[in-house]
Amino acid sequence: MKTKPDLGFWKLWNLSFGFFGVQIAYALQSANVSRIFTTIGADPHDLSYFWILPPLMGLIVQPVVGIFSDRTWNRFGRRLPYLILGATIAVIVMCLLPNAGSFHFTVSSAILFGLVALMLLDTSINMAMQPFKMLVGDMVNEKQKGLAYSIQSFLCNAGSVVGFIFPICLGWLGMKNTAPTGVVPDTVIWAFYIGAAILLLCVIYSLVKIKEWPPQIYDEYNGITKTEAKEKSPGVVKLLVNAPSTFWTVGLVQFFCWFAFLFLWTYATNTVAHNAFKTPTTTSIVGINYEGRTYGANYLLIDKDVTIVDHGKLMVAGVEAGGTFYKGGTIVVNGTDTIVRNHAVVSNAEGVDKVNFGEVLTGISSLSVDGENIPDYSNATLQDYLSRIEGPFKLTEAGIVGTSADGKISVEDANTYEIGNAAACNYETKTILNSATPQYNDAGNWVGLLYAVQALGSVCWALLLPKFKSRKLSYSLSLLLAAGGFMMLAFITNQWILFVAFVLIGCGWAAMLAWPFTILTNSLKGGNIGTYLGLFNGTITIPQIVAALAGGWILSLMSRPGQLAPEYMMMFIAGISIGIGALCVFVIREKSGEKTPPVETPVISDEI
Repeated sequence: MKTKPDLGFWKLWNLSFGFFGVQIAYALQSANVSRIFTTIGADPHDLSYFWILPPLMGLIVQPVVGIFSDRTWNRFGRRLPYLILGATIAVIVMCLLPNAGSFHFTVSSAILFGLVALMLLDTSINMAMQPFKMLVGDMVNEKQKGLAYSIQSFLCNAGSVVGFIFPICLGWLGMKNTAPTGVVPDTVIWAFYIGAAILLLCVIYSLVKIKEWPPQIYDEYNGITKTEAKEKSPGVVKLLVNAPSTFWTVGLVQFFCWFAFLFLWTYATNTVAHNAFKTPTTTSIVGINYEGRTYGANYLLIDKDVTIVDHGKLMVAGVEAGGTFYKGGTIVVNGTDTIVRNHAVVSNAEGVDKVNFGEVLTGISSLSVDGENIPDYSNATLQDYLSRIEGPFKLTEAGIVGTSADGKISVEDANTYEIGNAAACNYETKTILNSATPQYNDAGNWVGLLYAVQALGSVCWALLLPKFKSRKLSYSLSLLLAAGGFMMLAFITNQWILFVAFVLIGCGWAAMLAWPFTILTNSLKGGNIGTYLGLFNGTITIPQIVAALAGGWILSLMSRPGQLAPEYMMMFIAGISIGIGALCVFVIREKSGEKTPPVETPVISDEI
């Protein structure tokens, strides 16, 4: 086997530079997905389910890219064709995902659009990142791999920091950080636009600068004989059966670590918004309860003609003032201040409803309903439709409601029921954070900054890892520090002290990036490195899928009907999980005498 030549620093840099752009895309996705889905109307108990898609896509895509790129060669090379395809899709989807709430969809349609966009984005990011990992293995000799992976690690962390702080920086520059209910703020939308542009430029740079070896030279430098090159690669099952024991023992540690980080990405924004930014809550209608049964849907109507609940919001029947009820769809106070429009309560500039049902309107000097001035506006209160019904009525559950130009309502996915006594009905409610408020969106930007602090803390701690005499001690200690950070995050109410929690979490992140890859690669032999790296991805994706499936169920167990879901407790559970991972480190058995220093692998990019 020919020895691979030494490469100059800039050639090593060029092999990994595209990772900078890919990592920006990943960071924007990690920091903003829960925020985007919360903004467009997702239930907090459902947030973890949306996070099933990223690891599921990684579980499928990474091994496929590894297997097929091992066998690929065309005019663009062996690994680069997958970069071209993945990056192209990623750029397009990055321009669409943050606009899920801007296309005037219904809440359910906006969420479905967002899910499809998230699936495509994560698939494309996984496809774009894998070539860079493999290019180092293909073209860099053993002596320079430590430097090559250090460069790749630096670019990964640099891309993370840039992606995480984009929204808050755009806010500091004066871009609007709030938007109407259901619409993602401009700071997030433009962060994705700019990230897409940088990704495109990085990919173009990579295609110009990287020249892959043709098959003959590749085989010579990687010790593959002509006979071996023609042999069929072992199947995935056989490779797994013959995998070294470290593949499985490191995978056990990985399970508890990545389980914890999935909870971080899912619930950190709402935890910080509630604990440190005191985000106001809002009440959402789950449905109408009658005789022990709850009737709930996107829309609730009377006789398919009058909408009384629209996506959790009560519609206004009119106003009661001076002991008289006035039916109407537009209510104005003080001559110009519209508080109800088209039977819906209007929000103020901070995203909070101007008035609440049951509260007496105060500080008003005039009141008009549909243009008619009300002479006696004393003790004026909004009235909902259900409170005005007497006796039996027909209640319609509808998934979709449309209004024609002449005002006629049409419904789809509808079921109608006879309700015998309106007075016996009551609303079932839930309390959620008001995602349209400045506090929530400031918290969302702050979480991006916290992730950047985590990345910087990870870089600094990674420099100390080689100083430990015991690899297992440094691995376990790092994870224990992260466990402490998670538990702090659950209860900290000061936005600045949160930096400490995320620095500690960064210590665990550094070890998760360095030691598993080092331990695994030291135990791998043969010509299926790309395939094994793809399969090892399963030790990262599977725990995230499990966490995503379990998250909503766990949160429901801790929630009380009608009260705000305690998402901060998910951080405490994450701390327990990664603490268990720290104990499992001592199950790993390595070959004696191995002193290989850690090299950070860009697993950071795997929302896998």
